[in-house]
Amino acid sequence: MCMDAFSAEGSFWRGNLHTHSNRSDGALTPDEVCRRYAAEGYDFIALTDHFLGIYGYPVVDTRAMRKDGFTTLLGAELHSGAMQNGELWHILAVGLPLDFTPPNAPHFVPVDDQETGPQIAERAAQAGAFVSIAHPQWSAMTLDDARSISAAHAAEVYNHGCFAGADRADGFATADLLLAEGRRLSLIATDDAHFTEPDHFGGWVMVRSPENHPDALLQALKDGLFYSSQGPEIRGIHLDGDLVDVECSAAASVIVQGQGSATAAMHGHSMTRAKIKIGRLANSPWLRVTVIDAAGRRAWSNPYWR
Repeated sequence: MCMDAFSAEGSFWRGNLHTHSNRSDGALTPDEVCRRYAAEGYDFIALTDHFLGIYGYPVVDTRAMRKDGFTTLLGAELHSGAMQNGELWHILAVGLPLDFTPPNAPHFVPVDDQETGPQIAERAAQAGAFVSIAHPQWSAMTLDDARSISAAHAAEVYNHGCFAGADRADGFATADLLLAEGRRLSLIATDDAHFTEPDHFGGWVMVRSPENHPDALLQALKDGLFYSSQGPEIRGIHLDGDLVDVECSAAASVIVQGQGSATAAMHGHSMTRAKIKIGRLANSPWLRVTVIDAAGRRAWSNPYWR
């Protein structure tokens, strides 16, 4: 059986789903952010400025920045209510309408009479957005916090800005615990670029879609037809009996993870194919794959539910 992202119709398109401009706390104009991503070979980005009153609640209209070979998805980083640690929620929403109704979120500090994080996430999903739990480690998010975002399509498992600025890039512990509870989340890597530090071009998604068009990309994201990367390519994943067959760019390690502590791995030099016996993973309800190159850069599949 071939995993859907590698058998679905279309091509892979490279995109960043978490980006900021000077419409909130980023350093560059929306035009310049888009120009730089296009120049770096990206096929699309979502500009997701902070949806707060101090910035005028922006869902930045980037439609004029679309051109042949490069497109944009509209979105924002939503904030409303407090997590268990008392800090403001951060929720990524890609595919928002331009007229999405703002919450009562004047600034980066929670205030009384706000929607909760779960409520604004649900409202964004109902408006058609692809919703992700943002940077769990950076936010010091509890598992109960993460559980509460029932509308999420995905969890942000690698955030390059949180790596560069805080060494808190990870979301896999949270994501794997939610998967273990049966939550069918996909896994995204992003930049969270502000261009105020080296927080850009470090994590992205490769989305399988018939065309590089906002509607097609958004549907593919919701359907989980993508993998995430810092550099390596995943070219195919097949499950054949007790084997996971992975095709990839040159890798030093290919690891299959499942529920609990179960893993299986193959290590070598410039591997472009790895056939791995699932062994202890045989009873796991889901599997995911990590490909690591000689420089330590990673690519991650979405979970495959067996």
